[in-house]
Amino acid sequence: DIVYEDNLAIAFKDVNPQAPVHILVIPKQPIAQLSDAESQDHALMGHLLLTAKRVAEQAGLTNGYRLVINTGPDGGQTVYHLHLHILGGRQMQWPPG
Repeated sequence: DIVYEDNLAIAFKDVNPQAPVHILVIPKQPIAQLSDAESQDHALMGHLLLTAKRVAEQAGLTNGYRLVINTGPDGGQTVYHLHLHILGGRQMQWPPG
């Protein structure tokens, strides 16, 4: 289910949610992982963070949420297109993994 879209990014519900609210925010520009982002991508990176904030607000996550970017195999990345996970709807635990 798409919950947000603009000319730079799209956000939709994760098909395998790990929290009551689990939404992915993905840039439309193809960037495989965060470590591949370049200095010229700084505006897009900021846009993704502000989009995540907007989507979290729209999802009603007023008590907080966790924002996660998995990068590379040791970071748990399994889909090689940069994306941000918004996780919320319950108390998050620490350490996460």
